[in-house]
Amino acid sequence: MGNRTALDGEVTAVDGVLTDQHPLDFYTLGLAGCIDRLTGPLRHRGTSVRWDTPHWGIEIPKDCASLLYQSAREALSNAYNHSGASHLTVQLAAVDHGIRLVVADDGTGFDSNAATCGRHHGYGLRLMGVAVHEAGGTVDIRSAPGQGTSVTVTLPLD
Repeated sequence: MGNRTALDGEVTAVDGVLTDQHPLDFYTLGLAGCIDRLTGPLRHRGTSVRWDTPHWGIEIPKDCASLLYQSAREALSNAYNHSGASHLTVQLAAVDHGIRLVVADDGTGFDSNAATCGRHHGYGLRLMGVAVHEAGGTVDIRSAPGQGTSVTVTLPLD
């Protein structure tokens, strides 16, 4: 059994991964609402979270929403565990025939080449990349020590 830390009433960290204890309900909460619940532990820690969601009115298929949610969970878990960020921005935006998720923070950053190609780190990011690429999307991870991190996932909607 993994290491479990209670963070608030809805979200726990299980082996460092932010995990919502409630069933995902994209219909009622929307994708942004489901992702926002994952930001609770960061807010509780003192990280300010800013939302930018100019995608209103765009219908996101459930499989696409699920993949974007899982990608957000990975990026937010990494921010929670490693970044020490004071500010974090989450953006969901419609783009040409698709939807884009950006999770960006002003934290400690890391060597993104080493983390995504190294032998001992970055498995979550790599698995996220594989799943997104299999769905026809793209992942862009930009980070450098002392300069924060930005994770961008773009998925097609057609």
